[in-house]
Amino acid sequence: MKRDVLTKLIDWKNKDKRKPLIVNGVRQCGKTFILESFADTCYEDKAYFNFEKDSSLAEIFENNYDTERIILELSLVHGKAIKPESTLVIFDEIQECSRAITSLKYFCENAPQYHIACAGSLLGIHLKKTSFPVGKVDLITMYPMSFSEFVRAMGEEMLADFIDDYSRGTKIPEAVGNKYTALLKQYYVVGGMPEAVQAWCDTKDIERVEDIQQTIIDSYEHDFAKHADIKDFPKLTAIWKSIPEQLAKPNNKFIFSHVKKGWRAKDLEDALLWLVNAGLVYKVCKIEKPYMPLSAYKDDTAFKLYLADVGILRKLSRLPASVIIDSSPIYTEFKGALTENFVLNELVKSSDNDIYYWVSGNQAEVDFITQCGVNIVPIEVKAEKNVKARSLAEYRKKYEPEYSVKTSMKNDTSGKEVLNVPLYLISKLNQII
Repeated sequence: MKRDVLTKLIDWKNKDKRKPLIVNGVRQCGKTFILESFADTCYEDKAYFNFEKDSSLAEIFENNYDTERIILELSLVHGKAIKPESTLVIFDEIQECSRAITSLKYFCENAPQYHIACAGSLLGIHLKKTSFPVGKVDLITMYPMSFSEFVRAMGEEMLADFIDDYSRGTKIPEAVGNKYTALLKQYYVVGGMPEAVQAWCDTKDIERVEDIQQTIIDSYEHDFAKHADIKDFPKLTAIWKSIPEQLAKPNNKFIFSHVKKGWRAKDLEDALLWLVNAGLVYKVCKIEKPYMPLSAYKDDTAFKLYLADVGILRKLSRLPASVIIDSSPIYTEFKGALTENFVLNELVKSSDNDIYYWVSGNQAEVDFITQCGVNIVPIEVKAEKNVKARSLAEYRKKYEPEYSVKTSMKNDTSGKEVLNVPLYLISKLNQII
């Protein structure tokens, strides 16, 4: 499956002042696969080392950080010489070997001719008590597959190219829009975890997809027990499992006391930060005023939580796939939450800008606020084709933004100040504004 991050990897390979690379991200998002594909495509040889599967590799880094000795010993394990420029050295699950992480500093300073790319979970890298080589490594964050990557994996190359190359104002025929809508419903079910996507492409067997999704959820919960303090484990599990319920509430706001009766913010804040640092959960804070910089006006005490993948949210919610595919009326209540999670995922993958939401008393709420260039852009999310947006109208009346966005299932790309953006194009927001 083609991944957009491959372009970033090629750019890294061609950099004049290239540093060792860490590709981080949540488990199962495709880090190992993309690095091996990158090696097969762009190098004569790859030397692959997995610190989780082979704990004995750690011994190579124990005595000192002599890079030539390390390369020699790794070459002996690999079975052939690791050559500068032509061999890609892959350190997989590098978070399992703290000294291997530290060694990257010495490869940067003393042996930059070697191409070293590492895959690691955000969770492990954040939590390992090691001297992280700040400024001595290049970093790329990888995410689950975006909607356009999913479309491409489904064999719809032209539809994917249209999204990737979309420019503002281009009209989309209804028949084409209907194809995107059908694929988007499938994406809500399957999500962007590569193994789940591949299973869906190969078999169209939802039970197989759900088995994979459940395995991924189980692996995340296993990580809770593996990496967290034992006293925090029940808190992590409780927060994680409460997110679908919290998103189902009318205003989606996360309330600590709803996790478990009697638990307060101070009891759960560390566990929540743990989930955020692991990349499993996105925290979207309220802002009081939509002014630059947005971070100066955020309220950390009021926020919503979303998951890193819409398919995992759907599975964790125990929402049957059929009610989404068939647009069942019993799906009405949670439809908005799932759609918001999708929009947030697409915005996170396509932009480095922070994302917030805005509330005016109890009267109005705009789903997302973000920055596009010099513009603060409010985004109203609609799960279906109803594009009435009273909250957005109130926001516009109060702050007079140059641009605002309504995104929905409606196949409409009209508008100047209020831009109509179909959900399947929301990843192109920076190009549209």
